[in-house]
Amino acid sequence: MQADEFELYDLRVEVVVHDDRKIQCNARVGDYFEVRGEVLHFPDGQGFSMYSLAALLPLLPAKQRSTHEADWMSTDAEVACPDPHCPTRFRITRLGKRTFRHSDTTAVPMPPAV
Repeated sequence: MQADEFELYDLRVEVVVHDDRKIQCNARVGDYFEVRGEVLHFPDGQGFSMYSLAALLPLLPAKQRSTHEADWMSTDAEVACPDPHCPTRFRITRLGKRTFRHSDTTAVPMPPAV
């Protein structure tokens, strides 16, 4: 890789349920979206609860980055629905890595090499 390149994982966030309680967040098992770079990609015609999305968004940039194998961000893959009465979990799966260039992602120049 060149000095101005970095890698991020593409992610898939999928709805999973581990029991038979009623889903409260209007999700369906198997609903998903993918994260590629900074862009969220939803399948045509599929919605996603803004409250669920708000709970997931802070975790996604961290999941996109390489982490130590013992870091909980590397091992823990499911996030609970923010509604305490909803059985839904959102499974975050790391897909392949994608390479980005600093100059393509920000207007701020790279600092001079030390």
